[in-house]
Amino acid sequence: MGEKNVRGRKRHFLVDTEGHLLAVLVEAANRGDRDGARWVLSWVSKRWPELRKLWADHGYSGADLAVWLRDEYGIDLEIVEKPADQVGFAVQPRRWVVERSIAWINRSRRLSKDYEQRAESTETWCYLSSIQLLLKRLCPRFDREPPYARKAA
Repeated sequence: MGEKNVRGRKRHFLVDTEGHLLAVLVEAANRGDRDGARWVLSWVSKRWPELRKLWADHGYSGADLAVWLRDEYGIDLEIVEKPADQVGFAVQPRRWVVERSIAWINRSRRLSKDYEQRAESTETWCYLSSIQLLLKRLCPRFDREPPYARKAA
């Protein structure tokens, strides 16, 4: 759910199982992950009350957040952790969806670096980038040949 690539700012992303952006919060990097999660999830739970399961990385661990989510919204929080014997990088179940979504959004020139003065502007650009990705999927350009298409012999 989180990312900390921008100096002085932290981005909290909430995506669905397909990787579509549901919510983003950009805030100062000195605030904790759990504080950002509380804000994002209180906002999201009003819009999607059917949300019942949430996967997050280790930064969102802690019994207080899990209990708060279960009691307040009925959401089950599962922390995806790497196995104890893992050395180096390995893809973790469910976390790759968020990481892939962050990579898609960060492909936008405006989000590759933090050009914005205000956190709200960065959040808006994240939503615009997500909308652009959805529009490309809904209405692909057929005047270009896909790079994976085979040429007829």
